[in-house]
Parts: sequence; structure tokens; C-alpha cells
Amino acid sequence: MEEIILDILAFGAHADDVEIGMGGTLKKFAEEDRTTGICDLTEAELSSNGTIFTRHHEAQHAAEILSVTTRLNMKFPDRGLGISDDKLSALVKVIRKKKPRIVFVPYSEDRHPDHGQAARLVEEAVFSAGIRKYHPQLGDAHKVSQIYYYFINGFHRPQFTINISNQIEAKRQSLEAYESQFTLTPDSVSTPLTNGYVDKVIQREYLYGKESGVEYAEGFIAKNLLCLEEFPLGERR
Repeated sequence: MEEIILDILAFGAHADDVEIGMGGTLKKFAEEDRTTGICDLTEAELSSNGTIFTRHHEAQHAAEILSVTTRLNMKFPDRGLGISDDKLSALVKVIRKKKPRIVFVPYSEDRHPDHGQAARLVEEAVFSAGIRKYHPQLGDAHKVSQIYYYFINGFHRPQFTINISNQIEAKRQSLEAYESQFTLTPDSVSTPLTNGYVDKVIQREYLYGKESGVEYAEGFIAKNLLCLEEFPLGERR
């Protein structure tokens, strides 16, 4: 079977990170016939609620809602995302195999240390994947065009936003797929995620949308300086 090449590959430390930060954008890309992928770095085995099995099931359900082309899990240790040769090699192999044009990672300014560590680890892997002589046994070198940062926790000032007004319900549904994380039950413990977290994420996207002149939007920051081929002037008067 021919390997699927991805237009976009979004990395998260845990399943649900990508959905929180850019679920609407992934759905929008999919609706534009772009090939999309999510790569979860850990199985979130240290999460207060849920199990590895339930998180995998929830992650696959969320990916189906967002029409994601492929979802991977690196099974790196939760709270163990420091840079190491073995983790770099594993990620370089994925990047060279999937050949994404664009990579998304969590924004490092976040209350959860794993999110910043995930970004730094993937950044190193993206750079190494483009070096021809770096472990050539892992595949042909591949250079990613751009890295973008998405937001998980907190409200940050983005460099740009993407209109997800038509995808906001799919984003909400993808988050609600993680019932073990966002729904408080008699068998679970109270966490910041079980206290109206999904509604707060949707409210954040509403605020980004309001500042962008649309109903809902997701915010991003680019690692490298963006260069526009043309300026969006809008309709001529």
C-alpha cells in the first residue's frame, strides 16, 4: 500500500491537545481536501482520569469527527518528553515518512510543562529530518516548510487567526469525544478539565473570532517570519 503523504501534521503531548488548540483548523483543512495528521507523543498514562485504552478510543473517535487522514501515537513516557537521541530518531523517521509540508506544535507558554517540551522536541526533530547525513537509515531527508504554534491553555495574542466559524461544532464534538477528560462522573476526580473546560475553549475561539471580524477563530504564531505573496485588500471600492 502506498504511503500517505501529509499536507499538515500536528503534534501534541497528549491526545486532546491538538483538538483543543486547532481542531477546527484541521477540520477546515480536511474539507479543502488536504491530507491531515495528528501525532500524539504520549499515551497520557499519568492523567488523573481515564486509561490508556479509553484515551486511544476517544482519540480515534475525535480524529474521525475532524476527518483526520491518519493519527499516530509515539508512546513516549508521559512527563518524559525531554530531548534524547531515541525520541529524536523516532520522530525524524515519522517526519521523513509522512513528509508534511507544515507542522503544528503546542505554544511553549503553557501551564503544563509537557506542552513546551513537546514543542522543543518536535522542533529539534524537524530540523534534524532535513539534514541529509543525519541517520540516513531513517529515510530520505525532508524539509518542513513552516512550523506554527497553537494554543492549549491560556489566552495568548496570536500573530494570525484562522476562521473556523463553519467548523466550531465539529471542534466541540471532537472535544466532547474525550468524555473521560472533560466530564465529571462518580468514578472520576475533579480537575481543571472537568470544570466547564470545553465551554471555555469555545469562548476563547469566540473572542479570537470577534477580534478577527468573524464568528469563531483559532489563533496561531509562526516560528519563522511570514511573507505574503499578496496583501488582502478586500473588495475594491
